[in-house]
Amino acid sequence: MIETRKEQEKAILVGIIYPGQEESDVFDYLEELAFLTETAGADPVKRFIQKLDAPHPKTFIGTGKIEEIASFVEANQIDIAIFDDELTPSQLRNIEKELGCRILDRTNLILDIFAGRARTSYARTQVELAQYQYLLPRLTRMWTHLERQRGGIGLRGPGETEIETDRRIIRDKISKLKEQLKKIDVQMAMQRKNRGRMVRVALVGYTNVGKSTIMNLLSKSDVFAENKLFATLDTTVRKVVIGNLPFLLSDTVGFIRKLPHDLVESFKSTLDEVRESDLLVHIVDISHSGFEEQITVVNETLNELKSSDKPTVLVFNKIDTFSYIRKDDDDLTPVKKENYSLEDFKKTWMSSDKNFRTVFISAITKENVDELKNILYEEVKRIHVKKYPYNDFLFES
Repeated sequence: MIETRKEQEKAILVGIIYPGQEESDVFDYLEELAFLTETAGADPVKRFIQKLDAPHPKTFIGTGKIEEIASFVEANQIDIAIFDDELTPSQLRNIEKELGCRILDRTNLILDIFAGRARTSYARTQVELAQYQYLLPRLTRMWTHLERQRGGIGLRGPGETEIETDRRIIRDKISKLKEQLKKIDVQMAMQRKNRGRMVRVALVGYTNVGKSTIMNLLSKSDVFAENKLFATLDTTVRKVVIGNLPFLLSDTVGFIRKLPHDLVESFKSTLDEVRESDLLVHIVDISHSGFEEQITVVNETLNELKSSDKPTVLVFNKIDTFSYIRKDDDDLTPVKKENYSLEDFKKTWMSSDKNFRTVFISAITKENVDELKNILYEEVKRIHVKKYPYNDFLFES
């Protein structure tokens, strides 16, 4: 995991409420940023929010708010200030001068977590490329910054060992990494082609919704699963047999709001498992208060990957931890989402949309897992018969 100092570093989180945004949404965003911060190894001790029409061009937030944060940083010996949006090089430099502590933006934080969780040489190469692409426009500030500070979150990867100011050298590194990834992409494409005549199913979803746990459940394997963001970076492919029907199941990297573009590009081959799949199994954490927005984020990412029109099974996971606020019978206020029971949700668009099948399960307690398996069997069989009409011997009893 990410190396930190002996004492856990203290972090503050900073976000903006933009026009048209609900304050509760921004609280949820900072809750996710706090989870990211904890995943990276720091302790988010306080959150600061400001309403603005647009980020301040010099310091992202207003003068009064940055003075307030600076006082808190000094009084509480804060190590890192983490912003929920990507900062420009000049904003990074100006904010660091004002606050007197290390500054990270959301992109840098996510890159750092990826660096700590990359287990194979391929994943490490992908992350390294994304890091260099992020660092290139920030060289003037970052290299002097890294000479002063070592260790801690936001500093893992190329910056720890390379103190170079020559942009040409960094561009050369980026070119070499891209060439290296191209060769691996070709190899992985060949591997996918050589998998034989089997339907390919990809697990997709927001990060930390239980994809790896479901992968283990269906494939009876031992894929790494943990209650942290981005537990899985490398795509895992397993052969699964339900009834008499074999198919290939892949577990892919979780999506997230504002996923850095450079990471999406770097993980192209990993995401090709999604592009080349025959069926998507979209996993949703129904116990999360913002699960509908998470569904939207995943769908938007799938649209970017030109995979949004694939046959899809929508799996609402974690029903064992689902909770709702029961509404009093004499309460005349309109019913809100938090007052919906699981049965209420099942009566909404989630179960009525004819474009996809839905199922509500718990991967932990295995509730309704047999129903999920039956749906997968039916969907995979339908696709198999369509793709390989002369290879239907698989379904003979």
